[in-house]
Amino acid sequence: MPGNKQILLVERPDEALLTSHFQTRDGQMPEVQIGEVLVRSILLSLDAANRAWMQGATYRDAVNAGEVMAGGTIAEVVESRADGFKPGDLVMAETGWQEFASVPAGKVHRLPDYRPLSNLLSVLGVAGKTAYHGLIEVGQPKAGETVVVSAAAGSVGSYVGPIAKALGCRAVGIAGGPEKCEWLVDELGFDAAVDYKSPDFFRELKAACPDGIDIYFDNTGGAILEANLFQMNMKGRIVCCGAVSQYNTSELSSPRGLPGLVVVKRLRMEGFIVSDFAAKDAEAEKQMLAWAATGKIKVIEDILDGLESAPQGLVGLLAGENRGKRMVRVAPDPA
Repeated sequence: MPGNKQILLVERPDEALLTSHFQTRDGQMPEVQIGEVLVRSILLSLDAANRAWMQGATYRDAVNAGEVMAGGTIAEVVESRADGFKPGDLVMAETGWQEFASVPAGKVHRLPDYRPLSNLLSVLGVAGKTAYHGLIEVGQPKAGETVVVSAAAGSVGSYVGPIAKALGCRAVGIAGGPEKCEWLVDELGFDAAVDYKSPDFFRELKAACPDGIDIYFDNTGGAILEANLFQMNMKGRIVCCGAVSQYNTSELSSPRGLPGLVVVKRLRMEGFIVSDFAAKDAEAEKQMLAWAATGKIKVIEDILDGLESAPQGLVGLLAGENRGKRMVRVAPDPA
């Protein structure tokens, strides 16, 4: 019987996440109970939200010290003791950072055998759908408007800008460093990009948005949210997707201007998670594939090899080293 490599969170960090907060062990193969399926992890999703789960309960339970680190994977059913699933089925499941997991059938989502499977985490998965639903359903863009997105080179932001362009909007990305900003414009087709690390960030953001900001898609919170808040147009919309600047520190900061600017400018701020719009996932998948086929959006993936690369992969993601959707290949795609 094979072993089951697992990565545990051995200490909940108070400040920046380090690889030393994790530990790898050879665990036991899980026993499959009635109503469960045993799955083998293939591709593990790495997301900034993983860090937020260590801070306490959010839209899911907190991850505590001594537990297998939480995370979702594309997986293959190895054994089934539940109706409706059989060995070889491809599924999305909350397996955690481990090679094998036994999961209640009610918490397993069947996937199409779409290749490459990695696209089911990126353009057709949580990254693409978060960008699509967040911008369209929450932001409600209109042609000619200016859309700004933070963490624009990341898994979600790298789709938000091109979707905005496809809808006839002006897309401005915020990213760290001139190289990433050039990449956003030259490779992904953003109209402009602004380096949040620049000492003149506020002035440069204003210059990039001469007509103000109609929609700000926020992945960062903190000072970057504040800078956009002051440049929002009347009746602007702020789409609250994440707050990565607040995840890796105990020094939490709230933007100035709240609630005053929201009142004066009649702004709407709305938070969401991707599952809020699950009923429209098929529509999102169809449109994202159509845009990808015509080159209006590019599928950018950052795939690390081996489960053991997950801790450094998450630490690096929080530092902004990835471009596009970051994931870990735990096992080869099934034939």
